Amino acid sequence: MRLLLLILLSTFWLQSLSRNITVAPNSSVNTLTKGLSIASNGDTITVKSGTYKDGNTVVTKSVTIIGEGNVIFDGEDKYEILTISASGVVIKNITFNSAGYSALKDFAAIKIIDASKVIIESNRINNAYFAIHVSNSSSVTIRNNTLFGTPKSEQLTGNGIHLWKCNNALIENNRCTGYRDGIYFEFVGNSVIRNNWSEKNLRYGLHFMFSNDDSYFGNTFKNNGAGVAVMYSKRVKMENNHFQENWGPSAYGLLLKDIADSHINGNTFLKNTVGIHMEGSSRIDIQKNIFKSNGWAVKIQASCDDNNFHQNNFIGNSFDVGTNGTMVLNKFDNNYWDKYEGYDLNKDGIGDVPYHPVSLYSMIIEQNPSTLMLFRSFTVQLLDKAEKMIPGATPENLIDNKPLMKSLKL
Repeated sequence: MRLLLLILLSTFWLQSLSRNITVAPNSSVNTLTKGLSIASNGDTITVKSGTYKDGNTVVTKSVTIIGEGNVIFDGEDKYEILTISASGVVIKNITFNSAGYSALKDFAAIKIIDASKVIIESNRINNAYFAIHVSNSSSVTIRNNTLFGTPKSEQLTGNGIHLWKCNNALIENNRCTGYRDGIYFEFVGNSVIRNNWSEKNLRYGLHFMFSNDDSYFGNTFKNNGAGVAVMYSKRVKMENNHFQENWGPSAYGLLLKDIADSHINGNTFLKNTVGIHMEGSSRIDIQKNIFKSNGWAVKIQASCDDNNFHQNNFIGNSFDVGTNGTMVLNKFDNNYWDKYEGYDLNKDGIGDVPYHPVSLYSMIIEQNPSTLMLFRSFTVQLLDKAEKMIPGATPENLIDNKPLMKSLKL
């Protein structure tokens, strides 16, 4: 009891020591740098309305920095605006404009280095090379921020939210538009990306590299160079996301390259050139997804094995499945295919005849892309009819033995 009382008294005493420091354009403390110079750990710095051109401000104390009114930190196209190297820092309600560009350094509006328990919340970032750049940090939360870049080329444009060598991060409810990658993870573990909107980015809406045990769900990836790329990673959960309108000669909703032991459940792939493109990937469960109005719903290369597609809806896709090999080591079972023309004599809801989702024409396109110009021609219709009558040119074991007669309510 005495120990508990001592802890409560100590907490109250520490809280009573914290101060609120005000930064305002016309006061004696008229820059954030001055506010930080007189602040102590645990203090709150309230920044009043105004435009502040302080160059690069470095935060090395555990403080909360809150904007009150229309607060603008302007990098004048020359400086990194805010650099954080401390634990327990909170940045909230501030607009960051025009951070600088450097060919040698990854300038950012907000850079977090060697820090922990940092919260970046409800800020707006305009015209920054990198918007938020985090490295070698843990337990960072980035939520409710609006990030608008000015895209040039991939080489001259940074990422919206960039994490390198981090763990236990939460990326939530952000909007990322006009960057190279909207969100980028490299060597990031045990982290969550949820309910973000990533749109009109030059390369990827979300990009994973060497990042294990992460999950992303409830996000929308729309009209990017490509939707999401997950590469060289394990145990990634991908649930309830929307991949839509990612169009182009090398575009897809989701690229999986050399990943394993992951889950893709409850997602919607709508109007992408390719819904999912898989290379060198194994032991992935793909369940209860909707593939609708894509060029190819799924492209699965011969280098993939032991992946399981089940209880998915394939509706209105030009091609359901494409592959580049004849030996297929993956399983398709209990999916709904709108192109299925089989029958169900015993009325159990499962087709009595297996479905072959790979068409002869899609195999020809895989070998000779220029033949795509014959799409919807009478010749192609004859090819597909002939293949259904005398199968043999398409992979014999890439079949759904239990195709569903009705679409699933997902």
